[in-house]
Amino acid sequence: MQIDRANIKNILVVRNDRFGEFLLNIPALRALKETFINARIITVVNPYVRELAECMPFVDEIIEWGSEKHSLSEKLKLIGHLRKRSINIAIMLNPSQEFNIFTYLAGIPIRVGYDRKWGFLLTHKIEDKKYLGEKHEVEYNLELVGLIQAETEDKTLFLEIDSSIAGSFDIKDNDNLVVVHPWTSDPLKQWPTDNFRKLSERLIKEKNLKIAIVGGKEELNKSKELFSDSNLINVTGKTTLKQLAALLNKSRLLISGDSGPVHLACAVGTPVIAIFRSDITAKSSRRWGPWGSANFVIEKDNLCDISVDEVLEIVKEVLDK
Repeated sequence: MQIDRANIKNILVVRNDRFGEFLLNIPALRALKETFINARIITVVNPYVRELAECMPFVDEIIEWGSEKHSLSEKLKLIGHLRKRSINIAIMLNPSQEFNIFTYLAGIPIRVGYDRKWGFLLTHKIEDKKYLGEKHEVEYNLELVGLIQAETEDKTLFLEIDSSIAGSFDIKDNDNLVVVHPWTSDPLKQWPTDNFRKLSERLIKEKNLKIAIVGGKEELNKSKELFSDSNLINVTGKTTLKQLAALLNKSRLLISGDSGPVHLACAVGTPVIAIFRSDITAKSSRRWGPWGSANFVIEKDNLCDISVDEVLEIVKEVLDK
């Protein structure tokens, strides 16, 4: 099917899972905006990710749709809303039976996605080989929008963030700040949290750094127990995603496991040291590692084999550049 770029007015882009995964779609969204210059880009995102989508200059409109179960009336309402919008193209950046059905019933003529979860409803599709971990998630996303000839030379992650909002946490521009995110959503990817504590304490003592511990509200109690040192700034559970982005923007470095803040740091131009397992292909740094050239990955098959001393030496090397 030949696509007349000039006549494409509305493009729906669906990626309504976690914020880290959403951020890795920035180059694909940019490719759509640069290729279809007359089109409005409408994104479907998880409600808590909205504030980051608002920081993307090529996103024109946002529809909130969480991953929780929705009633039949809510689904019919969304389908009716999509039908009224005269959308030309829908792109499901993550396999979704729900949105394969919604976009078909909404009469969107061009439907792009992976050949899974009722993929027969799509007009443009490719086999989902992400589990092989042969490419980075950014590259997989660009490959998908490439099915409709969308492309860009600029493959960087970028968010427009007002860094001044980090001031509410008593962070100044001249602070020697390093942010530490000790948590992951998957226990299989978790470097021992006590190692993060030891690393933070040694960085304060040996490098005279200001350390900020960050995390979500679900980690608040664990964080209070683990990081009680008065020299640490513990803002776990206290930041919005925009505030976290601003905090990262003011820091010299982020140290983290495989998690969303890794990609947020990349999007605001802050170097990352990321700790990864290397024995699970679909979860490897090749697919999910920090995107960009200023970052460093430490990975082994067994995370317990990565010592505090080993990470500390890499941190010192990065900071001394």
